[in-house]
Amino acid sequence: MKLAIATRADDNIKEMSDLTHPVIKRYAKKWGCDFIVLDKESEVHRCHYRILELKDLLNTYDRILSVDTDIVLNKDIKNPFEVVPLSMIGAVYEDVGSRQGKRRQVIRQIQDRFGYVGWESGYINTGFFLVSQMHAPIFEKINGQLWNGWGFDDAHLGYQIAKNKFPIYSLHWRWNNMTMFCEPWNGSPDRFDSFVIHYAGVGRFGNKFKSRMHNIRHDFNKIWEGVKL
Repeated sequence: MKLAIATRADDNIKEMSDLTHPVIKRYAKKWGCDFIVLDKESEVHRCHYRILELKDLLNTYDRILSVDTDIVLNKDIKNPFEVVPLSMIGAVYEDVGSRQGKRRQVIRQIQDRFGYVGWESGYINTGFFLVSQMHAPIFEKINGQLWNGWGFDDAHLGYQIAKNKFPIYSLHWRWNNMTMFCEPWNGSPDRFDSFVIHYAGVGRFGNKFKSRMHNIRHDFNKIWEGVKL
């Protein structure tokens, strides 16, 4: 089986990719994957919709794991290709806790625009997102268009998944731990107990960090200091 890990990046986030990509490459080698950087320009919201390139890549690869560049992978992660069944899409749901209302509003809005497909809940985050060849249709435009509202590719691909009735393997939030999962509603867990730390959005786990990049560098050094990559 031919496997790949793909990430979206360009020179605009070189400081980040220089830091995080070596770890992603380390896991790609460990799990027997090719490592691919999606860096082509897209029609709109270029960084977000580069993920649509996976449609053509799935002609070559049996399975692809999409990992955002603003992610730090922790040590000793299980192989997700062995966790997520081949026939299912692996993703973490975001319409929970303090984010439930906003995400389900987007679910309604995208169906108001493109048509109802029975999508009521299960808003995915594509930061850590595993697909197989059979799922290639989700990486197409909807009626010749891209969703240009809040959520971008998360909402677009979520709609396509619901429309095509592809089953989702709901990964535990530790596979894609964003700041929302470290809030009191979820017990304020330690992010370092996660497999994957994702600095999405504001991307700061606490006010002591001056910026998202400051937080990423701090966490990366805490996890990987002294390890040759």
